[in-house]
Amino acid sequence: MHSPVVSLAPDWLVVPEDPNALTPAVWPASAHRDSEDVLTIGDVSATELARTHGTPLLVLDEAEVRARARAFHDSFTAAAAAHGTTARVYYAGKAFLSTAIARWVTEEGLNVDVCTRGELEVALAAGVDPANIGFHGNNKSVSEIERAVQVGVGTIIVDSSIEIERIAAVTARTGAVQRVLVRVNSGVHAETHDFLATAHEDQKFGMTFADAETAVARIREVPGLEFLGLHCHIGSQIFGVAGFRESASRVLELHQKLLAGGDIPLLNLGGGFGIAYTSVDDPTPIEQLAAEIVTAVAEGCTSRGITLPVLAFEPGRAIVGTAGVTLYEVGTTKEVRVDSGASRLYVSVDGGMSDNARTALYGAQFSARLASRAGTGAPALARVVGKHCESGDIVVDHEYLPGDVSPGDLLAVPATGAYCASLSSNYNHVPRPPIVAVSGGRSRVIVRGESIDDLLARDAGISTNEGAR
Repeated sequence: MHSPVVSLAPDWLVVPEDPNALTPAVWPASAHRDSEDVLTIGDVSATELARTHGTPLLVLDEAEVRARARAFHDSFTAAAAAHGTTARVYYAGKAFLSTAIARWVTEEGLNVDVCTRGELEVALAAGVDPANIGFHGNNKSVSEIERAVQVGVGTIIVDSSIEIERIAAVTARTGAVQRVLVRVNSGVHAETHDFLATAHEDQKFGMTFADAETAVARIREVPGLEFLGLHCHIGSQIFGVAGFRESASRVLELHQKLLAGGDIPLLNLGGGFGIAYTSVDDPTPIEQLAAEIVTAVAEGCTSRGITLPVLAFEPGRAIVGTAGVTLYEVGTTKEVRVDSGASRLYVSVDGGMSDNARTALYGAQFSARLASRAGTGAPALARVVGKHCESGDIVVDHEYLPGDVSPGDLLAVPATGAYCASLSSNYNHVPRPPIVAVSGGRSRVIVRGESIDDLLARDAGISTNEGAR
């Protein structure tokens, strides 16, 4: 008697009727197949993009980024106005930052968050007003703080008592007054991967409520520091508003207690709003997020008899994530059978964990589709893998692709606009790919790709004399 064949597909993955179909929530609004069934983004075909810029290639739909930035700005502004206050929306630059992105989001009314000297310099190079920049980070160096104070960064988000003294020393030397927020851990555990949850107690970000009280008291003693309010961030890739609502309620308890020592004009509730990576993901609409979160904070203030402060939020992934699509060329395919009798098609592409570390880092799920044509084969359970010397070099863990996927085909992986370029590396000395923006039928490079010469240029062991040996 033969044992039944056990499927290698996860329960959530359904065999599609058409493995060429594009799930709208996962792709930029402009994505579609043209008359020849070639994937087109921003009115530029995948084949043209690959021919012009090569592969791997990260493609960003400028209109998608702008529309999402505008939607966050307008939704939170309207929700705050409905309760008699105002809102500030910061783009979280760690999702992906370049001068082009910084210009797009600021032109749509957003501020910018940075968390390193490098991100700060990119924002400044883009012409972002320093007063509209927030500076995050759990270990800001003295030189980073000096630079932030020097250029007039709007807010520094304090993450430890040591950091308070560092900022205080800089302002004492320069005579500046620096506005600060204090990051706290609300204890709310976001329903996400442990590496993405940032409000539980046993992790590196923020302070406990008790420590925050001490920190605020110290800040209020320092002439060169101005306490603006509290900051809390519960994690990333979060659907729904329950976690935000509960976190806000807890932070408001501390906010109310601290009011005894002076005004607190601002409350920053962070970001973490999720996007769709697969057909089963169902992110909360931006308008609903804004209305329900702001209403929850307003009701919390009313019940405590305190004034609703100015509110701030920090979306990153939700603005740029869906706008990004990565194009690869298929190199090899291989059917692998396991003892149960089940099989999986391994599709190897010319990139991998050097341009998308998220799957290897925390088991992120992605989708994939043929981009240069429509496949004619029946749906086959596939795993898209990279070219690196790691068995964990997986780009898309589980997907159904047309069974006739072949070497030379272009493959597109959507929702790669956030945390792919930011986490990219030169593992195995693979150059990082270019990043291009598409809009109105045209493409342009916004971050150039690296060459082998770029990689060798950093190797101090290469010299004319050594090369002659």
